[in-house]
Amino acid sequence: MRADGTSEYVEYVSARLARWHRAAYLLCGDEHRADDLVQTTVTRLYVHWERARSADNLDGYVHRMLVRAYIDEKRLAWSKVWLMSATPERGASSDSGVEERDLVVRALADLPKGQRTVLVMRFLLDMPVEGVAAAMRCSTGNVKAQTARGLATLRARLGEAPLAGVGTGKGGGFSE
Repeated sequence: MRADGTSEYVEYVSARLARWHRAAYLLCGDEHRADDLVQTTVTRLYVHWERARSADNLDGYVHRMLVRAYIDEKRLAWSKVWLMSATPERGASSDSGVEERDLVVRALADLPKGQRTVLVMRFLLDMPVEGVAAAMRCSTGNVKAQTARGLATLRARLGEAPLAGVGTGKGGGFSE
């Protein structure tokens, strides 16, 4: 890669790294695995930077790389191994927003892979249906069906009680 391409790459990655990590965490539900997914994506992006930067929608291209890295990792045998019998308990928090976030993250983790991926991409990454369909290499109808099923499951699990910021335009909501 040429020097001008390297600086452009570093600038692009630096500006979006936190967002990619958030998306990876919401996909896999584990901070360390999210780090690995982002690192894999960033490395692949560096290798293919010349091709990637000429894409019509670079952010969509990278999100597709991230989702593909997640799917590829799930296929590996080691990803099915549990190192602990239960998740360690976290310390008590005085912030109710943390409890609500944990509740939503746990509910997302219980969803099937396709539904979780669609909900994360549509509502937490603010991607349009067409962009999600392109990233997942499926039809827009499939994205809409997965969204409807995922939202119905989340509503059933979380109940009808509104969470802070959900459906109020403050971001992070799961309303259609």
